[in-house]
Amino acid sequence: MSNAWFMRPAPRPNAKARLFCFPYAGGGAAAYRLWPTGLPAELEVVAIQLPGRANRLREPALNSISAIVDALVPVLLPQLDLPCVFFGHSMGSLLAAEVARALVAQGLRGPRHLVVSGRRPPHMKQTEPLLHALPDAEFVSAINQRYGGIPAEVAAHADLLALLLPSLRADIQALETHHPPIREPMGCPISVFGGGDDRLTPRTHLDAWRSETSAAFRVRVFPGDHFYLAPRMNEVLADLSATVAPLLDMPETTA
Repeated sequence: MSNAWFMRPAPRPNAKARLFCFPYAGGGAAAYRLWPTGLPAELEVVAIQLPGRANRLREPALNSISAIVDALVPVLLPQLDLPCVFFGHSMGSLLAAEVARALVAQGLRGPRHLVVSGRRPPHMKQTEPLLHALPDAEFVSAINQRYGGIPAEVAAHADLLALLLPSLRADIQALETHHPPIREPMGCPISVFGGGDDRLTPRTHLDAWRSETSAAFRVRVFPGDHFYLAPRMNEVLADLSATVAPLLDMPETTA
């Protein structure tokens, strides 16, 4: 089914399970375009495309986690006819976790496994200064200092920067204004990934996801910083392949 929210880098109509991939702040679905090459043929990668970027550039970006979740869940439901795993990096971790909670709250089946990466859990308070209300020049400087996420070639061109800033600012606002209370743990297993040199998300932040689930829990740290995913893609995908393997062995009647 065609829908602007979803990008399938390699459609697999005979898939036995789906991996839904949630983007980091300012990012889009294209970040996951190469992932199918390193994952089992029975697994379909479905990358989430948020408003305000790429093919949805003319749509206003949503600036709260709850608004994104409320808009995404209804269009996601028809895609849940197969067992699924959620993966999110940075902001995508919060989105994946909150969508999983929203599905369960509606009495629906959530992901069979939640994989979060490079982000503290929702209940852990932010201690860094807020950025989303800064003027453009200060915002760009602060984002680069904290995350290093705006390429120099983009920052140097006003036209390119003007295309990026609205969605990035909205995403940062969504992150900085999301303050859920401590809640009951989820029932699905959680795997937590991180970069060993990620100063924004130290091991204590990764371990803190333990209270988010009553099921199996593990942490894996890869070499690299906050943006370890691309250089360590093969290792990440090998881990994910092992994670989804039980779903691919399930009889179809259990989907």
